[in-house]
Amino acid sequence: MNLVLLISVFVSFILTLVTLPKWIKKCNQVCLLWEDMNKFGHPRNVASSGGIVVVMAFILGVLSYIAIKTYYLGFDGLVVYIFALLSVILILAIIGLTDDLLGWKHGGLSVRFRIFLVIFSSIPLIVINAGHHEISLPIFGLVQLGYLYPLVLIPLGITGATTTYNFLAGFNGLEAGQGIIILGFLSFVAYMTGGLAWSLIGLIMIGSLVVFYFYNKCPAKVFPGDILTYSIGALIACIVILGNFEKIGVFVFIPYILETILKVRGKLKKQSFCIPQEDGSLEMPYDKIYGLTHLSLWILKKIKKNKKVYEREVVWLIFAFQIIVCLFTLFIFRSSIFI
Repeated sequence: MNLVLLISVFVSFILTLVTLPKWIKKCNQVCLLWEDMNKFGHPRNVASSGGIVVVMAFILGVLSYIAIKTYYLGFDGLVVYIFALLSVILILAIIGLTDDLLGWKHGGLSVRFRIFLVIFSSIPLIVINAGHHEISLPIFGLVQLGYLYPLVLIPLGITGATTTYNFLAGFNGLEAGQGIIILGFLSFVAYMTGGLAWSLIGLIMIGSLVVFYFYNKCPAKVFPGDILTYSIGALIACIVILGNFEKIGVFVFIPYILETILKVRGKLKKQSFCIPQEDGSLEMPYDKIYGLTHLSLWILKKIKKNKKVYEREVVWLIFAFQIIVCLFTLFIFRSSIFI
């Protein structure tokens, strides 16, 4: 019966496969295009905000999952939690699309207003009192958090995941690929710990992201936009909260914690882009390192004999780092995952 639910993943995959090329074509017709900042002279204009296709395919995929559960396998109490999750994603998708339309070059939404809106997006999980209100701490043991969990930790988790996921971006294929890796790992954790619903919801997003990645990888034909980065970050937070493995979520997010530290070092004003050269290679944009993309470029320049580093190589190194972090997390929490 669980295999029947994989139809929802197929729905998300097919919808993205059919719709995304049409979105790219339409964006080119109406000049809804953005510059590809890591290409020499920025000559390539690429279809913008393709994340809207991914989000819509994801939502329809999840709704098909609910339909299968309701009409074939039998209704269960998780539907309320799933609709709360969808509400969070939809609110953040609207915020992300608004930010995209205002344009990052013009500042988009102000930082304070954006954070306020992201906190607002956590309300659906707050009102249903999501998650377990207890946490295991060294020395103190099991601590009951009570209403502190939904009123403080849930907004903090969603805000942190959403905003930091948006920091590590700007390279072809990076955001989509990271989403596939992280959600793939968390879906595995959810499945192993008995959270079949959250595992499938993660796979539904992956089904859409796989298609998107092949259009977004270097050289990109479409960009994700904040609508996708916000939605992926929020989905990661929701799965972690509803699946009750917050500690694992924090460990998986180590690359984004490091990215945030580096971005703060640059007072949140330094961009992740590098300086493209005529031969397609990249050079360091600053004297210091202000992001994992800069760090990856610096490491690759130290390793490669010809010192020529290309955009896809920077992305691949970050992917490798994220996979290592996931494997490390699996080792650290193996006793609680393989139960």
